[in-house]
Amino acid sequence: QVQLVESGGGLEQAGGSLRLSCAASGSVFSSSTMGWYRQAPGKQRELVADITISGIPNYADSVKGRFTISRDNAKKTVYLQMNNLKPEDTAIYYCNLKTLFRDSWGQGTQVTVSS
Repeated sequence: QVQLVESGGGLEQAGGSLRLSCAASGSVFSSSTMGWYRQAPGKQRELVADITISGIPNYADSVKGRFTISRDNAKKTVYLQMNNLKPEDTAIYYCNLKTLFRDSWGQGTQVTVSS
């Protein structure tokens, strides 16, 4: 059983920064692709960024140059550093763990960016 617990969301002004963390339980973290997704009201959930087992990141065009995803396998934690936040970044952010046999989600953390 894998549990993902997100933290670090909150209210920030446009141009500010937030850092999200996602701590995983279990033993599959180091062999999993980790990702951050978000869902704004009335919109579908979308990929923000993910990072492979070997640490190669991938970003949505909307966040390139502003967000950075990283992982610490020893701490079983994935991070999302969000800089130069924009009001359109407002959403619930979800952590995702993916292997060939598993697709697990955290409960989500709210990020609200005021203009």
